[in-house]
Amino acid sequence: MVLRVVAVTHAVAVCLQPVLAGVYLNGSGTALRLHEPIGLGLAFASLGQLVIATIYWRSGGRAAAVLVTLLVLAAESFQIAMGYNRQLALHIPLGIAIVAAVCAFAVWTFRPAAAVRRPRSSSEVPA
Repeated sequence: MVLRVVAVTHAVAVCLQPVLAGVYLNGSGTALRLHEPIGLGLAFASLGQLVIATIYWRSGGRAAAVLVTLLVLAAESFQIAMGYNRQLALHIPLGIAIVAAVCAFAVWTFRPAAAVRRPRSSSEVPA
């Protein structure tokens, strides 16, 4: 399932962000220089995930995948703005919420509830 691969990749990248922030707080300017482009890349990853989630939904999957991805995209976009504006009082708790949401979504893609429901063909319908 492509959505699963994208969701897990997204989750790994999201989990890297607080690690880089912590390394920066320990005095590494390089960590902050990596934190920024990865954060921007996450928004693009969300856009890609949105396309894949939409295809997944239209092929019989759950619409919740699209809704969750839209919410994450909005949160990541706001997160980028708060980071550039140095609004850490919002940036840090929102980052925690994003990590939780993206990781929970990635885990959800492995659950049976995420399986694409295929309509029964006419040959499978009992007579």
